[in-house]
Amino acid sequence: RWTRNTMRILAIDTSGEACSAALLTETCLRQRLALEPRRHADLILGMVAALMGEAGLKLQELDALAFGRGPGSFTGVRIATAVVQGLAFGADLPVVPVSTLAGLAQGQHRRHGARQCLAALDARMGEVYWGCYILDGQGLMRLVGEEVVTTPAGAELPEGAGWQGAGSGWETHGDLLCQRLGPRIGVIDPAAICEAQDLVLLAAADFAVGLALPPEQALPVYLRDKVTQDATGVAGRAPHQAPSLSSS
Repeated sequence: RWTRNTMRILAIDTSGEACSAALLTETCLRQRLALEPRRHADLILGMVAALMGEAGLKLQELDALAFGRGPGSFTGVRIATAVVQGLAFGADLPVVPVSTLAGLAQGQHRRHGARQCLAALDARMGEVYWGCYILDGQGLMRLVGEEVVTTPAGAELPEGAGWQGAGSGWETHGDLLCQRLGPRIGVIDPAAICEAQDLVLLAAADFAVGLALPPEQALPVYLRDKVTQDATGVAGRAPHQAPSLSSS
């Protein structure tokens, strides 16, 4: 029933340094992005309003909403979760959570043609958020194994050559990771960020196979066991508390 050419999906991401929103419709893919890490909460609704205005659409005319579920900045991931839940409740829409590591890998494919990507985000405390992705037949990066938080020395290494690296984990721990990987690693983009335009493509594929959730079930994924996944004020947002989409 659903194909990428018939979908209308809005995705947001505030999980890292960048704040972004992207709208996929039958005719085009639009994105707004700003590198202002301390202003995510101030910027994201304005981005959504601008995209919807350009497309001449109301939220109720979309098929679903999507967001970067993490891992990433704990505060940033919670902002995206709260905003998307509020919008989804208000517009009576399902939500598709998408891994930010998957978004990193998808962006590496878009920018550098990666077919195999090792996505790594700096998790601080000497650790990285780590995931291995391979391009599928639809041009989408898919997880191999599990996403984990680990020390660079303990990161599970993939087999074969031709891997690319993306994300801030490569900036912080690139020397050790490259030493361990040897000839298996090629292009590395330590400045790569997760962008909503990549998340929305992954979300469209997940939505098409029935992986959308009710808003209250769309929760953050932190990966770090020490973090209590307390969704107070996030999953509990009531429909009448939906954020305003005023563009003023």
